[in-house]
Parts: sequence; C-alpha cells; structure tokens
Amino acid sequence: MGVIKTAIGDALLTSMWVFSMPLLKIFTSKIVGFLGAQTLPLATLMVSTVLVSILVMIFSFIGNVFGGASFNPAASMTFHVAGLKKNDSILSMAVRFPAQAAGGVAGVKAALGLIPAEYSNTLTGPSLKVDLHTGAVAEGLFTFGRSLALLLIMFMGPKNGWVKQWLVSLATAILVLTGSRFTGAPMNPARAFGWAYV
Repeated sequence: MGVIKTAIGDALLTSMWVFSMPLLKIFTSKIVGFLGAQTLPLATLMVSTVLVSILVMIFSFIGNVFGGASFNPAASMTFHVAGLKKNDSILSMAVRFPAQAAGGVAGVKAALGLIPAEYSNTLTGPSLKVDLHTGAVAEGLFTFGRSLALLLIMFMGPKNGWVKQWLVSLATAILVLTGSRFTGAPMNPARAFGWAYV
C-alpha cells in the first residue's frame, strides 16, 4: 500500500509542479516589473530562485505527507541510487515513474486549459534547439550536474534546511539558464514527457 500511496503522491506533485512552471514565469516577470528591476541582469534569476525555493519547500512538505513522493523522477532515482531511500526498490520505481509521467501530462493539460490566453507565451515546455544527439548529451549532462549538486548540497552543504533548499534552487536555475539554448534544460523527465505528449 505504501508504494501506491507514494505513486499517487508522485502523480499529484508532478502535475502540480508542471502546472506551476508557467505560473512561475508569469509571477517572476510581474514581480521583476513591479520592482522596476527589468534592467538588472540577475533580478530575474534571483526572483525565480526565491519562488522556486518556496515551491520546492511546499512540495517537499506535501511529498512527505505522501510517504516520500517526488515531482522529479531524476531526483527519485538519485536518492534511490545513493541509498537514501531504504524502502524504495526498482519495482517501486517501476510503479512511480509512470505515475510521474501521467502527472506531467495532467499538469500540461491543466496549464493549457486554465492559464489565460494572454499568457500563452509562457505555455511552452522544453524543446530541442540543437540536433538530437547534442540535445540528448546536453540533457544528460545537465541532469547529472543537478543530481550531483543535489547530493553535494545535501551531504556537504550547510546545516540549515532553508539555505540548502535555496542552494539547490539556485543550482537548478543556473543549469536551466545555461541549458536553455540546448533543450530548455528541464532536468525533469516527467515534465519533458508531459510537454512532448501534448
């Protein structure tokens, strides 16, 4: 029963995460505009990092309620391979990954149906901007980099949970900005699948 509860949590969290990404773009641009900081080069990065940190903290709390559910299959696999999730097995991953993919599709469909048309420029997912092989290698390297940063911050980073979360969000934001010219660098297979499916 624990695997099913976690898989349901995975689907729910993934759909909420994928749905929140276009909203994150909207809120970031609105906040930067409100602050009058459009000309500052790092303003968008800092605002989006703070917003992502808040989202991840909320989603982590919800994930803990669902027995360790996650919105990112890459993070789930990272923790499993590192031995941090003692109750996870390859079989539980085989149940959780399709749930996360289905959640990604549900999140995209919800975003397309609920976000007003005036914000249609934010309703885009990752897309290949280079040839297939370069994109695959780039996405693999960015995902590996994020997973490595996640483990380093969790094990060797500061003791404060808020600071850890902010550092993970900052590392992710930097990798997303760096990878935007290759694939949009989702570093989240469920999010990429959701946008590719729709």
